[in-house]
Amino acid sequence: MEEPQEISSTDGGCAGDIVIEKFLVESKMPTPPAQLACGRQHCAFPLHGNELCVWTAEDPSQQLLVLRGHHQPISAVAFGNAAAPLLMCSASPDYVIMWSLDECRENVLEGLSPRGTVLGVLLGKVLCLRFSPDDRVIAVCAGSKILVLDSESRSTLAALEGHQGPVTAAEFCAWQAHVIISVSEDRSFKVWDHHVGSLIYSSPVLAASPLLSLAINEGSEQLVTGCAEGQLCIFSLVDGHHYRCVTRVDLRKKRESFSTRRLEPNPGSLPAESQLSSANELGKGDEAEATLPVLGLARCDLALGLSSECGLVSSGKTSCLWIGSSAGLFIFNLANFELEAVLHYKDFRNLSIQVAGSCAVMSKTSDEKAFCVLTSMFGNRIAGLEVNLAALLRRQRHPALGTRLSVLPSSCVLPTSPLHFGTVKGSSAEPACRKQSAARSAVKDQALVFHSKVRSSGYASAPHATMFSPKTNIKNDCKRASERKNRYKWKDSPAQNPLPTRLSRRLAVAEGRAAVRCVQFSGDGKRLACGSANHLALAFDADLTGTPAVFTGHDGAVNSVCWSHDGRWLLSASQDGTLRVWSARRTEAVLCLGKDVFPKPVQAAQFYYIDTFILLSSGPAVQLLTYHIDARQDDMRRYKPRGRCRAVVKLPMTGAAEVTSLSATNDFYSYLVLTAGRNRTLEVFDLNVGCSAAVIVGAHSRPVHQICQNKGSSFTTQPSQLYNLFATRAIGDGIRLWDLRTLRCERRFEGHLNRCYPCGIAFSPCGRYVACGAEDRHAYVYEMGSSTFCHRLSGHTDTVTGVAFSPSAPQLQFGELRSCVIMCCHPP
Repeated sequence: MEEPQEISSTDGGCAGDIVIEKFLVESKMPTPPAQLACGRQHCAFPLHGNELCVWTAEDPSQQLLVLRGHHQPISAVAFGNAAAPLLMCSASPDYVIMWSLDECRENVLEGLSPRGTVLGVLLGKVLCLRFSPDDRVIAVCAGSKILVLDSESRSTLAALEGHQGPVTAAEFCAWQAHVIISVSEDRSFKVWDHHVGSLIYSSPVLAASPLLSLAINEGSEQLVTGCAEGQLCIFSLVDGHHYRCVTRVDLRKKRESFSTRRLEPNPGSLPAESQLSSANELGKGDEAEATLPVLGLARCDLALGLSSECGLVSSGKTSCLWIGSSAGLFIFNLANFELEAVLHYKDFRNLSIQVAGSCAVMSKTSDEKAFCVLTSMFGNRIAGLEVNLAALLRRQRHPALGTRLSVLPSSCVLPTSPLHFGTVKGSSAEPACRKQSAARSAVKDQALVFHSKVRSSGYASAPHATMFSPKTNIKNDCKRASERKNRYKWKDSPAQNPLPTRLSRRLAVAEGRAAVRCVQFSGDGKRLACGSANHLALAFDADLTGTPAVFTGHDGAVNSVCWSHDGRWLLSASQDGTLRVWSARRTEAVLCLGKDVFPKPVQAAQFYYIDTFILLSSGPAVQLLTYHIDARQDDMRRYKPRGRCRAVVKLPMTGAAEVTSLSATNDFYSYLVLTAGRNRTLEVFDLNVGCSAAVIVGAHSRPVHQICQNKGSSFTTQPSQLYNLFATRAIGDGIRLWDLRTLRCERRFEGHLNRCYPCGIAFSPCGRYVACGAEDRHAYVYEMGSSTFCHRLSGHTDTVTGVAFSPSAPQLQFGELRSCVIMCCHPP
């Protein structure tokens, strides 16, 4: 056995800080694919065909422990789950043997030959062994059967038959001790109850190639399967989800997308002894490698300090998986289904194994390191690698970690900012400094007025302070107190907020089959606006009682509606190419912008900078308009809007792609505007500077049709970091949660049906939930910390298109497709 050595890198950086080859063993025979075992302090692997070799990390200088007892080549090895006594099991076509590692070492020290306990004889070729969580039961995957053996009585408890091909992997479910899940070369997985020996669930064919590995994540209650072509399938094991598929992942495509967003290391930090391969050679290798077979899956625990340091936002620990492949190791995030780190064997020239045939990996949370044992695909070498997780993640961190954008402004408005100039004189957008100067000049121009009696300034008397004011309208106050008591309210503590799950009211807002395309609450939560496909914008009371206010004038479907911050105005944009601002009280248009202003229809529009501007998207650009509304009543000219506006700045989208959606905060002063393009790109504009601040390429596999920010509410308080979260949605590609500070996708919400029609999404004011509509006539509510929905709301009769949370109460409103129905949802 060779001594440990540091490895030089072909990709820059101090490679010795990332991976160290701890040992290298030469086998007398070629190393065929086999199940290897990797524990917290030990690893085990077949040697010379029929010998079992155990390496201990506690004392690397100690010789390898070699155990003999098999007569035919060993095909599977597994460790038990208990630390003491540490059990180990090995299998070959002739025997299945269980070993106690402590007893074996004692026998070696006494000069005796270690002996194990034979559990089975002549079971055939075994591809996988797995201990139960309490080490009392062992699952033996022999051929197309799974034999459940008792480790104490050495008897067969059950024989699970049903697969049409050899069973390649099996796992016990940690929170359901009687459940075993297996995958096979027949390209399906099955769920078994080994207590009664029955089949619970059988999946359809999942891939075009055999399934090789699986892993069960207890934290997210998900099942992950891997196949020979590098495809991952993630399934939900939550009760009631019926083993539904959450998502499918192509490992090769994920690796390509990871390389595009990765921060390249500084070439100057390359060690002198490193031998660099040319970029052309690496490129040719990537092209020649068509697939990345998933040889092994294992849990990867990232501590909170390590995940936050490397840009992974998480509460507690980040749920990740190690993926072992023939080309390298990958860290896969189960929250956002993205790669966090990639370690290619070929990037380290001094590694003894460049292409792996078998792989096993285990994380050691104590020192933030991982250990991996590999066998060569084309030779007879076996190597053990120690990977430094902190160094690996730090070296491959996202390039946006240095930018740290935030919706909360950290500086004043610049003198050259579009937010400072270009306002209409006399409008609400006029800069404060200009208004103050005008006020001072107005005072100077006034004539002096002398009064016969001057009121004292009060300096000589005691200050006046109203300490207590008696309540004289007791009856009215009691009535309002009763109303407040009975009214639902959001709590400041997210844990105290009830989930709106009870559909309490259903209202048809128009005749015919016109869709409700968008819904939005006013800032005080008292009114609800909706835009429909029948050219109307409507405003209701929040409880959907009374007669709605009807805003008529559009000649096309209303794409978006937006309340002003003070609730006086309602903005609507339509497919007829016009944008209108309405008086919410008189239901008349006070500002109308037509096709002569915008070259293409307005896709999205809203008030911005606390009603100072109007922000909209038209074609491939985002436009900022300042406006002035003449609120004087004139019965003779009331049908002619008297408002006026002026363009301040026009910001083109990168790549000249059409803007499909935009979002910005209007509840407080913020400089950032989020946009989505038809080229699947997200772009952040900083209007304080007047330019693009960041671009995310390939945010979805399809164009994004909605961006939704976590804007909170004046009725609740949230941690400041939650305001930097935003969600995007694309048809057929689910919902993704992003962090503006790192420009990372932190989580993906899956499980809802959205293939054909753009359905809405909304954040709850408490910052705990995300709600969305779906095409299966349901609405789904997700908790921030989980990728699967926590509640599915039924009762709809059509596709749920619009979703809105009330800012003042735990209440949800929905709009439907083709039925023009609004539904109200309250807590139970």
